[in-house]
Amino acid sequence: MEVKGDACGLSLPSHLVRSPEETSLMVRTIPIEHGWTFRQAGIPEAAWSPVSRFPTNIHLDLIHSKVIPDPYIGKNEQAVQWVGEKQWTYKTTFTSPLISPGQKAVITIDGLDCHATVLLNGRPVLKTHDMFIPERIDLTKHLRCVSENELEILFESTYLVGKKLVEKDSIHKFGCWNEVYTSRFVDLSFTTEVHRSLAVAEILVRCEIEGKATNVKFEVTLRDRVVAAETVEVINGSASTICRAQKPELWYPARYGSQPLYILRAFLYIKGKLCDRQSKRFGLRRAEVIQRKLQDEPGTSFFFEINNIPIFCGGTNWIPADMFIPRIDPSRYQAWIKLAVDGNQSMIRIWGGGIYEEQAFYDACDETGMLVWQDFMFACGNYPANDDFLKTVEREATANVKRLRHHPCIVIWTGNNEDYQYQETEHLQYDPKDMNPNNWLKTDFPARYIYEKVLADVTKELIPKTYYQFGSPFGGKSTSDPTRGDIHQWNVWHGTQERYQSWDKLCGRFVSEFGMVASPSARTIDSYLPLGKDDPERYVQSSTIDFNSKAVGGERRLATYLIENVPYSHTPLEYYIYCTQIMQAECLATALRLWKREWKGPGREYCGGALVWQLNDCWPTQSWSIVDYYLRPKLAYYVTKRELADITINMKRVVEEIPADENTRAFIKRVHKVQVFGTNLSLQSRECILQVSNWDILAGDTGFDIGFDERMVLHSNQSIEIREFEIGADERAARLVTVACLIDTKDGGVVARSVNWPEPLKHVQFPQPRYLQVKIVGDGKDGNTIEIRSDCLVKGFALDADDDGVVFEDNCIDLVPGGTTRIGVKGLEVGQEHRLITRYLKAGIDL
Repeated sequence: MEVKGDACGLSLPSHLVRSPEETSLMVRTIPIEHGWTFRQAGIPEAAWSPVSRFPTNIHLDLIHSKVIPDPYIGKNEQAVQWVGEKQWTYKTTFTSPLISPGQKAVITIDGLDCHATVLLNGRPVLKTHDMFIPERIDLTKHLRCVSENELEILFESTYLVGKKLVEKDSIHKFGCWNEVYTSRFVDLSFTTEVHRSLAVAEILVRCEIEGKATNVKFEVTLRDRVVAAETVEVINGSASTICRAQKPELWYPARYGSQPLYILRAFLYIKGKLCDRQSKRFGLRRAEVIQRKLQDEPGTSFFFEINNIPIFCGGTNWIPADMFIPRIDPSRYQAWIKLAVDGNQSMIRIWGGGIYEEQAFYDACDETGMLVWQDFMFACGNYPANDDFLKTVEREATANVKRLRHHPCIVIWTGNNEDYQYQETEHLQYDPKDMNPNNWLKTDFPARYIYEKVLADVTKELIPKTYYQFGSPFGGKSTSDPTRGDIHQWNVWHGTQERYQSWDKLCGRFVSEFGMVASPSARTIDSYLPLGKDDPERYVQSSTIDFNSKAVGGERRLATYLIENVPYSHTPLEYYIYCTQIMQAECLATALRLWKREWKGPGREYCGGALVWQLNDCWPTQSWSIVDYYLRPKLAYYVTKRELADITINMKRVVEEIPADENTRAFIKRVHKVQVFGTNLSLQSRECILQVSNWDILAGDTGFDIGFDERMVLHSNQSIEIREFEIGADERAARLVTVACLIDTKDGGVVARSVNWPEPLKHVQFPQPRYLQVKIVGDGKDGNTIEIRSDCLVKGFALDADDDGVVFEDNCIDLVPGGTTRIGVKGLEVGQEHRLITRYLKAGIDL
């Protein structure tokens, strides 16, 4: 039960002269955001309490009024379940000025979650049943002008309404503001087309108008410079024009160019007098999804091309950043997107089980060059397709596509998340050869009509230049077809629970979901334990910590992957958290390096992207996220950041078994080989020297030998196979660690480094460092540098500090004897080494 967006407001004719053009005909908006109170409905004696904020949410208001405890603490979630099964009423009062003849008064509501009745002065004026649809209600005849009006919203229990709907259709398989105006813009839209030459761009501008307006002035600016302007006549309630830009400044994804943002302004006039104006910010770019035949492999490619540049889309999935949406302000959205961009991510996918995000989210993506994959809000089920519901879906889709279509960051819309997968799991009727939409409605999978008819029609009409796909995953003979479209690869963690070392066998043309669970920071766990660090439940497998993990079967699966891969311990809690995080980091890094290996250049784009499930959390919990609810990065954030850097050098170890003869099972030679490959995601080729060395884990700083030095070229925007070599066929080979470095031929600096360990890591006999130095150096002007030296090989050296003001540039690094590892840091001064906490695999000791 929530009022979302800008919620409510009152728009009236302005009597203030703002500029020579503006008159009393101007639309004036007065937000109705003050004086709101609430109470439980159906209890006349219940007192009205003030809301905590606006827009608002019933749980936030009940917490503010001390009626319920914070559900994020301990097991309080159980104590607040009753809230969703009650009805709640919100009300406020506002004064409406005099409405002149010919003017209209309209109340506009961004969204009400979900089944609600709006009453004005005791009279019902609106019923809603979809939180994603903004509503406009003409109140001209109902307002008490120049006096108090009472606005009331009654929220039903959506949970109970839903239960009744299920009972009614038991056969189906289920998985504000107010305006007063004379004339106004109903919709301001445009489509942009950048010619393949990139030398010319066309902007087709359209607007729909209500009222008696006569002319519209369109103006396009870039950095306050007018680049196009035209005034056109309003004909039959609409106006349009085409603006052309020669040598346009194009919008590029992060790392490939800048993000110039134009502004389209529209001014509406009635016989020379300004009555309304709107503006939208946009970027000019050419965006395509490339699906074409591949060389040497079946199926077709699936990758994004922006301004003729093929982009390997490494990134993450996004879920709502809080259970209570009003708590997410623009600065928090900006912080999240900055983390993603700083983590070398190119794309973020808005999951269809969440919400159409606030404008601030997309604005942040526009400004930073983060590509957005946008799902429609359908997920993991089979939706009904009766006439009323289809009309609601069409309204929802139309409203949100119109709201978001000007953002250059959005490069794809998909109809749902995993609903076709649900169809396969439940064996629902689906014949891809049957192209008659009316037949789809007669099957037990009528939701197909939503994705392949309703949403397809809406996107075709409103965003014809943006690629639309029926669902995600989707594209091949099945949703798991690795040769076409995108896949969700959950056979690590879910499904067949494969070992993550086998990610290369689980590749697809585009992997839009994959992941691994890890615990959040100890500080995050302390935040939800009622007594924090002193809580008696502060241990692994406590009922409170288990309660906060919502992954079905999560404890069993996490234990499986831990015990298969890393030498872990339940105590102390901080070391257990570290072990889960390094296991997650190794898992995700392995996937990214092996799938990025398949980005082999033109005609051989065997994998066009990989999106980790997930970037963020909606509350403090153990989950698949690589950054927890409080924006505290897990170790996987840093490791995936390195794997998605412009230039990487990587290795894969294979063990080849060679029997002495075809009948023996005793005399088998095991040859250890290392495959070396590199990736250059930049647009310039890079000449480097590759240095490879092998280190004996048990021999310390003397146990290494030079494998080879080789001058080589990493060609732009592709991966390259470098060589495969043997490291031995005896027991010593099984304890060798291979280190590969790319050295710049011009300045001798290290461009990239990779350390390949024997696996599983639980079998490695990690040495205990006799000498491990951590020192902070620098002048503090733009942060400082942490220098780390060790006398032996160290796996997963991690830094921590009990202070969110300490920010590390990198983390979870493998140390090699004889070298110095440098990590940038903010929030620590020279001489404050005592504030650092360090951990590494199988040590479990705070140094």
